[in-house]
Amino acid sequence: MAEKRLEGQAAIVTGASAGIGAATCRALAAEGATVTLAARREERLEKLAAELEADHDVETLVVPTDVREETQVEALVSETVETVGRLDVLVNNAGLGRGSDVETMATDDYRLMQETNLDGVFYATRAAIPHVREQGGHLLFVGSFAGQYPRPFNPVYAATKWWVRGFAKSVAAQVGDDGVGVTIVNPSEVRSEFETTDGDTFAERFEEGEVTEPEEVAEAIAFAATREHSSVTELDLYRRDKFTGF
Repeated sequence: MAEKRLEGQAAIVTGASAGIGAATCRALAAEGATVTLAARREERLEKLAAELEADHDVETLVVPTDVREETQVEALVSETVETVGRLDVLVNNAGLGRGSDVETMATDDYRLMQETNLDGVFYATRAAIPHVREQGGHLLFVGSFAGQYPRPFNPVYAATKWWVRGFAKSVAAQVGDDGVGVTIVNPSEVRSEFETTDGDTFAERFEEGEVTEPEEVAEAIAFAATREHSSVTELDLYRRDKFTGF
């Protein structure tokens, strides 16, 4: 039987109801972690939690959470620590893309992305740091190819992911001496429910094998979370033809 490298540890995954988040819950549970599933769609979370318990014989905790709401995020971390007794891993996965052109972008879409992609990451990280520090655990951030290269479309979304990278690296500079690992995972297109600028999902736009699968990103997150003495600073997962024509 393969060693379960996160046995006895506790993890929180935001945006856990689908895509990268759901795949990450499965990957961490396969490593033996107790997983707290956080997202807004409670029915999906309950179904996934039952699957994890049946397939991996782990404990789970479902905490419906809107990461835009500070008090809900604080309650997410508090309930995890009170119920499980610890927090070793935080996966900041919840994210949102809206609109494209700056000139025509609605202010509501702009604010929604800021509140989800920036505020939510800040709230969760701030609440988790004391507990993750105590365990010498890991803070993980799902970034994006969009947060590494200038792009002519959806620049506001791209800017939020640049912020995530900058924030994560600066947090690493603050908590590295405390033995906390900080990792950024940057996928390009992932076949999930995440919406394109045209309103389609990437799962609808791409056939299997064309772009990255959620499970590939989840495996990268699990790899980083299982490092005991080092910190995987950054991992990029791009489709193989991503730079064709650059």
